[in-house]
Amino acid sequence: MPNGGRDLSTHSFEISYRRLRIAGAILAVAIVVFLVMAVSWAYVASQAARVPGLSAEVVRLEAEQERVDQLADALRRLEAQYNQVREMLGASRPQEPGSIWLPPVTGSGSQEGTPVDSIQASIPSAWPLTDQAFITREHLGEIPGDHPGIDIAVAEGSYIRASGSGIVLHAGEDSIYGRYIRLRHAEGYESLYGHASQLFVEADARVERHEVIALSGNTGTSTAPHLHFEIRRDGAPIDPRTLVQPPR
Repeated sequence: MPNGGRDLSTHSFEISYRRLRIAGAILAVAIVVFLVMAVSWAYVASQAARVPGLSAEVVRLEAEQERVDQLADALRRLEAQYNQVREMLGASRPQEPGSIWLPPVTGSGSQEGTPVDSIQASIPSAWPLTDQAFITREHLGEIPGDHPGIDIAVAEGSYIRASGSGIVLHAGEDSIYGRYIRLRHAEGYESLYGHASQLFVEADARVERHEVIALSGNTGTSTAPHLHFEIRRDGAPIDPRTLVQPPR
């Protein structure tokens, strides 16, 4: 026997088709599990990468809320001082709607010396207040449940003017907006004025651009006197500041 008597004969192994199928299935499952784990890891990694940005956004929103609270406190102090002056002057008694002097409608027929046609006058593009005011909350209406429209801090009893000519759709009161007015304008626009202390118009009435329709107040869900001002087009809320800018 050559090579020290070692047997150099070849051996063959047979694997059944069933075992091959089982091995293939196990391999496929392993690949799927690996892919799922890889995708899950990528998703978790992407979410983790957002954490610093979200934390910064939370800090920014908290700072903004603190600023709003400070402004609201300042407005409440000014309101208290204003009421003291009114009491000293004997003007603390509630006034009936007919006893309040309302300024005439101005600016409805022209804008910076240029004639305004009826369609343009009906677009809600005029600032809705006559007194000095500042915006305390911006429009956040892209996501349902957020804040449509803007909040404008103003002393209670200030004139609220129609931002554009139109028809009064609603004039009433609810738990959120307090006393409010909703106007219908041309080209699918609507405007809303909330938290008023007194209303001067009724449903179905015709109002002109710049006409005084209410007095500002603190009714409804509100922590300080302000005007909640919304603009919608075809039922969808839009940022009022795309049409209206506060006077400088």
